[in-house]
Amino acid sequence: MALTLKAIQLAKSAVAHAIDGLAQRSSAPFLAVNQCEQELDRLDREVDQRVTQAVIRASAPEAAELLACMKFMIDLERIGDLVSSFGGCAQAIGARVEMEDVKDLIRMATVLEQMLVDIHEAFSRRDLDRVMGVLRADAVVDRIRNLLFIRHVENNEGTAGPEGIHVLFMAQALERAGDHTKNLAEEVCHLVTGQTMRHVLRSKGKSEEQMFIDWLRERQHAG
Repeated sequence: MALTLKAIQLAKSAVAHAIDGLAQRSSAPFLAVNQCEQELDRLDREVDQRVTQAVIRASAPEAAELLACMKFMIDLERIGDLVSSFGGCAQAIGARVEMEDVKDLIRMATVLEQMLVDIHEAFSRRDLDRVMGVLRADAVVDRIRNLLFIRHVENNEGTAGPEGIHVLFMAQALERAGDHTKNLAEEVCHLVTGQTMRHVLRSKGKSEEQMFIDWLRERQHAG
């Protein structure tokens, strides 16, 4: 559990360094991103090894937590890869990114960073309020990504810069990292309640995320 929480902090730090690198137009923070990504890889291997040994003698609740840690590490390792890929694109285009794009990418990354803060609290405290915050925030990340795609693919106003393809790759990396963070939120919910989003009844006119948020809210009120 301690190693998994450490990995969440590392993923958050990687995003924070990426924000600094993009804002400062500096390569030094991106080196720190790569260091976080390498440490996440190491922790992934260590947790996998430890869980394999520990689960044999674990009780049912302990086994559930151990398996949650293993699932967490899979998504966290992938988040590290995506943030590192984001940093590589940012370094490749340097100062050629339009300021409007920089602002939107920083907004996306800042929301992602807060999502990881909420995941740390949700997992360590079994806090379903934080789970709901992550699900809402993922929708914000998606909306900003969509705005960037509209700007660079449709480009009706002629405002997109020449490095648009790199900007879209960066936005897609952050959006995918947000999806993996949402996976972590769903895993916390499963650990706490024993339910997954697949068990939530579909309701016409609502997104899957909104149905899940409504279900969690009803559960908390009933408690």
